Amino acid sequence: MRSLAEYRADLERMKPNLYIGGERVGRDDPRIKPGINVVAVSFDLAQDPEWDGLLTTTSSLTGRKINRFSHLPQNPYDLMQKQKMIRLLAQRVGGCIQRCMGMDAVIGLSIATKEVDDKYGTEYHRRFVDYLKWYQEKDLVGTCAQTDTKGHRIKRP
Repeated sequence: MRSLAEYRADLERMKPNLYIGGERVGRDDPRIKPGINVVAVSFDLAQDPEWDGLLTTTSSLTGRKINRFSHLPQNPYDLMQKQKMIRLLAQRVGGCIQRCMGMDAVIGLSIATKEVDDKYGTEYHRRFVDYLKWYQEKDLVGTCAQTDTKGHRIKRP
């Protein structure tokens, strides 16, 4: 698992490939600092022994300790811990923790790739699991977005 310092250092090493209003900006741009600071809380508390077992768990894929945000829930207890973690972090930051939808996307991809493989005999799930092991090891932050397939961004999806 990454520490808060490692998370921040990794961001600093990334190339400036973000755009705001058509302008390329670095990760030090003050407009994205609040979001970075919110996500940072999830790395900080995952290292705090007081929250061990809530922000961390054991990977069902590798047997290693991981950040719960990269975990595939295995039972109702895991789902309850996920909910408690989200509530704790949301209370700490005063709102959205900005990692929840990425976690839900990972869970959804796990289910969807397994169902496709079972139906069509493909290997998407095996490839997804290989990716997820790497994702867990690197303690990455996932995200997802909703877009309008018609391409008209002013109208609602």
